[in-house]
Amino acid sequence: MKDAKFFSVIVPILFITILLLSFSENSRNTRFSLLYRPAGLTERQAAAHLLSRFTYGARPGQVDEVVSMGLEKWFQQQLNGGIADDELNKRLAGYDALQLNNTEIVNTYVKPARVLRMAVKEGFVNKDSVNISNKGQYKEAVADYMQQKGLKTQRELYRQLADQKVLRAVYSNNQLQELLTDFWFNHFNVSITKNDCAQYVLNYEKDIIRPHVAGKFEDLLLATAKSPAMLFYLDNFSSAGADSSTETAGTGRSRRRGDVLMSRRLKDSANMPAVNTVRNRKKNQGLNENYAREVMELHTMGVEGGYTQNDVTQAARALTGWTVYPADDYGPQNAIKKLLEKAGEERLAERGFVHEGDFLFAANRHDRGEKVVLGRTFKAGGGYEEGIELLKMLANHPSTAKFICKKIATRFVSDNPSPTLVDKMAKTFREKEGDIKQVLLTLVNSPEFWSKDAVREKTKSPFELAVSAVRCLNADIRMPYQLYNWVDKMGQKMYFYQAPTGFPDKGQYWINSGALLTRMNFGLALSSQRIPGIRINLLDLNQGREPESAEAALNTYGKIIMPERDLRQTTAHLTPLLHDPQLQQKVESKAAGVGRQQVEADEMDQMTAKNSQDRMLQEDGKLVLTEPDKGNNMLSQVVGIIIGSPEFQRR
Repeated sequence: MKDAKFFSVIVPILFITILLLSFSENSRNTRFSLLYRPAGLTERQAAAHLLSRFTYGARPGQVDEVVSMGLEKWFQQQLNGGIADDELNKRLAGYDALQLNNTEIVNTYVKPARVLRMAVKEGFVNKDSVNISNKGQYKEAVADYMQQKGLKTQRELYRQLADQKVLRAVYSNNQLQELLTDFWFNHFNVSITKNDCAQYVLNYEKDIIRPHVAGKFEDLLLATAKSPAMLFYLDNFSSAGADSSTETAGTGRSRRRGDVLMSRRLKDSANMPAVNTVRNRKKNQGLNENYAREVMELHTMGVEGGYTQNDVTQAARALTGWTVYPADDYGPQNAIKKLLEKAGEERLAERGFVHEGDFLFAANRHDRGEKVVLGRTFKAGGGYEEGIELLKMLANHPSTAKFICKKIATRFVSDNPSPTLVDKMAKTFREKEGDIKQVLLTLVNSPEFWSKDAVREKTKSPFELAVSAVRCLNADIRMPYQLYNWVDKMGQKMYFYQAPTGFPDKGQYWINSGALLTRMNFGLALSSQRIPGIRINLLDLNQGREPESAEAALNTYGKIIMPERDLRQTTAHLTPLLHDPQLQQKVESKAAGVGRQQVEADEMDQMTAKNSQDRMLQEDGKLVLTEPDKGNNMLSQVVGIIIGSPEFQRR
């Protein structure tokens, strides 16, 4: 009887549990059927199209893998993410900066001026010797000091930032997650050219952007708004209300007096001339509208979203007091840090201060007057919650839905997506409360995504071109910064774009006669293994079989590199180039004549070449460097021509 009673209770519970698990799994893996057949595409062509848009480029044999798995299942897997990345993790293991939080990065990869101040303070350098004429004398002492203290240069941090970007794009199995990380970083652009925010860029991408790429847009917006990279980049860290020195939270005469003193000291601390961007703090005191303007124009509603200049001003007031919790003892916020530590977290929380990791809401710098933004009134006396509610309102505004969905469609469908598609995506955005994953499902399930106007009609950026090239050739990347340098030569210096707009996402920005020459030069350099630290085996791509002629090689490798495409026209255009023995020299010479000047000198490469070699994978315990291809010049020239061809530029 007891057993019967036990089973009468436990069986229904198990049944309900199974149903709930099944429902959860079904909600995670939405059932859908891709609409490629009505567009006239075969299953293999559809797989190639998916790979061209939702990865950095197909690897050899990957079309077969997608068809075998099922197109819908493959896309859902990419959308969910979380695929094991053992190979990528192995290659990233030597990059110590990836294991550090912002405070640790700031205090390890130090600015030159700060190192000098530290060395002087600790007696490694005589302060009387610190002048331009004696620079050579104390430079060695500073270098010794850094070595003893385990400090590193910011140049090395930037190299690690570039290297990990390349390695993730090339080797990650979660390709859609990497594409979305790139898309959203570009949308919420920050630049390492701005001194204050540079040290925070690596973790801005890793900890702020990447975890939110397929979640709710609202969460992504809030995370970026509170990041020190964005707070410094768009200057909101210094924004304060006009009356913030006297109007503070709390009641009672002693509290008000204490808050006034604290406010004055906090304001004084903001004037410390420790970095270039705060040298003229006096003229920057008070309200700063930079972030409020860009969050409306670029991050949410769009320039035609329906807001006014007054809305910008009012929004900026709501965001006063949003600043950075200092990570070091030498930066512009140092006095704030010391004061906050002395006051105590609990006491400050009672007064409306909010400290979350690198973010600080300084209640005494907040404009506590009434504000009206887009018709919504924020009553006087508010604090941190005003900024939160403002950003949530912007994230879920109808104009935001349309603006964001058009940008997503432009990235993944065509340079000029149809209004019908954008409207469908915006409808999903509104109904699903900004769920990016659901918006992407609407996109990939639309006939517009599969139409002839979309297939192979996007132009690769230099980064997309370089990564797709090494992926399609199964290249072994041992010195990723060399690939980063080529991306720079082709016109896209990642993380250095200064405008908050991010890089434009239309082909006309990237392609001109000079750019095409540089891209062809890259293809030839890659295929002939003239790029140090990048190894390829062209014969392996064809099961070790060598083509009988250049024409045969063009046909065979064209299909390997650009699967499921009609290459007859491309072959006709490329054939005349096959037998020119001086092609590489001609292209290299012409490309050098029209190429852009690199912003950064080769000094950076020389300074950190040893660090790059130290991270190279080993074979039999020895480092293996890439040598120029001295073997099949015919085959390498053919492959280089294919990589540099106009057809390969398309995705």
